[in-house]
Order: sequence, then C-alpha cells, then structure tokens
Amino acid sequence: MSEGRAGCRDQTLLWLLDAGAISCAALDAYTAWLGEGERQRCARFVRAGRRRQFIAGRALLRLALGRLLDLAPRDIVLRERPGLAPALDTPAPEGVGFSISHSGPWVACAASTVSQLGLDIERIDAGRDLLALAEQALGPEDVAELRALAGQARVDAFHRMWCLHEARFKLGSASAADYVFAQPGLALALSASRPLTPAPPPLVVTLGELAAG
Repeated sequence: MSEGRAGCRDQTLLWLLDAGAISCAALDAYTAWLGEGERQRCARFVRAGRRRQFIAGRALLRLALGRLLDLAPRDIVLRERPGLAPALDTPAPEGVGFSISHSGPWVACAASTVSQLGLDIERIDAGRDLLALAEQALGPEDVAELRALAGQARVDAFHRMWCLHEARFKLGSASAADYVFAQPGLALALSASRPLTPAPPPLVVTLGELAAG
C-alpha cells in the first residue's frame, strides 16, 4: 500500500461479509451510521433479511471508504439515488470508486482510490434454467459456450459469466480489467476502469462483526 493524496490511501479493498452472522445488537449500532434517506429506504423493506442485508452493506461500505479516506465510518455521508447506487457526499479526492452487491446472506463491497468499480456476487444455484437465463441476458458467444458444457462445468461457467455481465454493467463504462473470484457456493466478479495493483486485489472474508478500526 502506498500513501497517495493527502488523507487518502492509494489502494483497493474487496470485502465479503456473511450478514447472517452479525448480532442484532451490532446491527442496531450500524443502523446509527445511516443517513435519513437510507433510514427511510430501510424502513420500507418488508423482509427482515432484506433490512439486515441493506444495513450490513452500507456499514461495510462506510468501513471501506473510511479506511481509504482516514475517516470514521459514521462520518461517511452517502446519498440515496432511486434506482441507482448511492453517491458519496463526503468530500473525497477525484477517482474514488466503490460498488456493493448482495446475494442471500452475503454482502460484498469494493472500494478504491484509483479506479471506478463494478461488483457482483451470486449464490450458485444449479436448479435454475441456466440456458434460458443466459439467452435473455448474455451474448450469443456465451450461450454457445454454455451449450457445449454440461453438469457442474455449465453451472460454474454460467455464474461466472453472469457476474461479469453484472459487474461490467454496474461499472457504467468500458472495463479495463476484470477479476473473477470463487468462494464455496458463491461466484464474484469485479470490473475496474483501470487495471488494479495487486491484481487481483485480495478478497477478505468476514464471518461476524465488523471492526471499525
């Protein structure tokens, strides 16, 4: 890691969290970090699991941005944008990028001072009609590749392709570098507007409370 612009560390963080392992007391503490718009959105979720997922994702994002910007997580101000990812309202050097994604109890966050990012995670589910989904969302070359595969090879390839498709979409611009990660039962892809160093960035998996240090 190098120290770059004042108050900003030049690095990229990639964190994966099991939100189901967070205690209710800790979740209440993270809720206090939310802004008014985030609290209003959180209150509209009917399912408790979705509320937990949302709070954990915003807490993870604040911890990552706080680490990069040398700020306390509660000092990170995020603004809700209907249908879009949140915007960072805390003053930050140009070029800071971030992305969050969730699937089931899992929440992932990527944040960087050197690149814009798009991130996607998916729980691997062999029970879905993968070819039908691929024909709706992926390109003909990807569909042809999937048709040539069978069994677990097709399942793994589909989820890799799907995550890459979603990560590039979230990036919102041409991807200069794509990184694919595998965790038990999960697929994860990260797209970046600039190649990252190290490549791929290390994936840190957290199975419990989030540390604010």
